[in-house]
Amino acid sequence: MTIAFRPEGPAFFDLSARVKLRLTGADVFRFLNGQITNNVGKASENSAIQAAVLSAKGKMAAHVFLSRQNDGFVLDADPELREELPARLDRYVIADDVQIEDVTEKFSLFHVLAAGAPTVAGSIRTVAASRFGSAGWDVWLEFGEAEETRRQLAEGLAFCDEACAEILRIEHGIPRWGRELTTEIIPIEANLEESSIDYDKGCYIGQEVVSRMKMSGQTNKRLCGLVSLSGAPLHAEMRLTRASEPGKDAGWITSATKSGRLGKEIALGYVKRGYNTIGSLLQAGDVPVEVVALPFL
Repeated sequence: MTIAFRPEGPAFFDLSARVKLRLTGADVFRFLNGQITNNVGKASENSAIQAAVLSAKGKMAAHVFLSRQNDGFVLDADPELREELPARLDRYVIADDVQIEDVTEKFSLFHVLAAGAPTVAGSIRTVAASRFGSAGWDVWLEFGEAEETRRQLAEGLAFCDEACAEILRIEHGIPRWGRELTTEIIPIEANLEESSIDYDKGCYIGQEVVSRMKMSGQTNKRLCGLVSLSGAPLHAEMRLTRASEPGKDAGWITSATKSGRLGKEIALGYVKRGYNTIGSLLQAGDVPVEVVALPFL
């Protein structure tokens, strides 16, 4: 897949389809700190953090961006989680003074890749957030302001559509819900330690599993970069085998694209322990691939 535009410079993205939840109440800080893998205290009005929401078995239930807003917090996640995420959080609101409100339709959300914060008329707030492998800015605004905001941003920035954003995230090794992130994945396996996990914070749902994996230093599989050595395209769900052991299952591809910047067919995939050393040679179907470090760029 190739597209005309590549975000070599400042660009913007329309993320308004993401599910957006507002959490308020006297116990909201303590409640959230018991639900997510990162430290809620790091989130501010001007800076968002990333975090995972887990099951009791330490497996992914969501990957979210979280920032403060007035006396509460706002988080956003993949559109697929609009039903599951609020239900998952509400399940643990027992005697807590916590209210969870779905504000998906109330706000539009744009993301800007640029060195400095954008100035957008009508925006509610601008929040620093790293979504595509480098510093960026989330622009929150009332839903009805979306078209005017798009027009303003387009005057000085290139628009990166969904196809463009997909190439960019794969090049930067960023996992996505429904591809690399599923209810069968533990966040360490998806390389989320640095961005989304605070090992020094208090207890949260699923912490025991994550901490045990951290202490052992071992995972059954790990998200890796893969490059086609023949130039043949790669595709999601391709099974991986070791070149020297035909038929021996080594993992699977989760996302794939043609990188114009690299001039290569590349992919993200989970490679099992013993096969995921950088430089390992595998087969994706009939296509020879090499395991490479992430990010590609």
